Amino acid sequence: MIYLLLIFQQFIASTTHIFAKNLTFELPPGVILLLRSFFAVLFFILLLILRKQKLFVIQREDFYKFVVLGILNIPLNQYLFFVSIKFTTAPNVALAYALSPIFILIIAVAFFREKADLIKLIGIIVAFFGISIILIEKGVSFKSEYFVGNLLALVASICWALYSTYGKNLIKKYGSIYTTAMAMTFGFILYLPISLVQEDFVKLNIVHLVHLAQILYLALMTSGLAYLIWYHALKRLPASNVGVFNNLQPVFTTILAVIFFQQKISATYIVGGLMVIIGVILTQRNHADEESRKE
Repeated sequence: MIYLLLIFQQFIASTTHIFAKNLTFELPPGVILLLRSFFAVLFFILLLILRKQKLFVIQREDFYKFVVLGILNIPLNQYLFFVSIKFTTAPNVALAYALSPIFILIIAVAFFREKADLIKLIGIIVAFFGISIILIEKGVSFKSEYFVGNLLALVASICWALYSTYGKNLIKKYGSIYTTAMAMTFGFILYLPISLVQEDFVKLNIVHLVHLAQILYLALMTSGLAYLIWYHALKRLPASNVGVFNNLQPVFTTILAVIFFQQKISATYIVGGLMVIIGVILTQRNHADEESRKE
């Protein structure tokens, strides 16, 4: 049952890319982010209230950490996500985020002295070679929105990896739901000045009910329900086992993009995508073996 839930969770998560892409056809990325983050904050604050958790329990020495987490979450990761998906394809962005475990591993090796053995190194090389093929599929030019979109998706994925790594200790101390709620809240507040500069509030008049329904879906389903299922699974399975399911996301996203956007999938994308997924699996399987040896 838990594995079926994880498959369902990945399907919901993959629809993030489809709804986001569809919204960027008609709305500026900043407007989408402003509304999505607002509704996501309301969702998590309400969740804390329903769980009877106190809202203000952050210790003074951790305040700046939540500020950093908030910056990584919304002004960087989520904003870059919406801009990148406007310029490139939904499957490309999904593949970029599939690389997050690779980026987390690189951060762990670079800053936390984690050892990368031969299998992990092979996994990293294979994954990056695969994403490089996709990145340059239509040429290398900063005048190309497609190329810039792919690059921004990779930067967004790196920001997500930094967010995941940096927030680990805070999650241990405050719990996953509270940490996420505060990261969302701090991120939303920190994004507001950027939103004012971009005049996102002025552009809200172009938002129709259909747009609002899609943004609510992004906030409540992909930021809310998918998140809760993910952590429900993490309580019952090893993190490495749960992490493997992330590889379903680009697959589901590609299928949905073909159905809803009539997107043509090139042989280059298939080869590169398979290399990315294989590379990620190599690093995760090896990590799973290490965990089992420790037990």
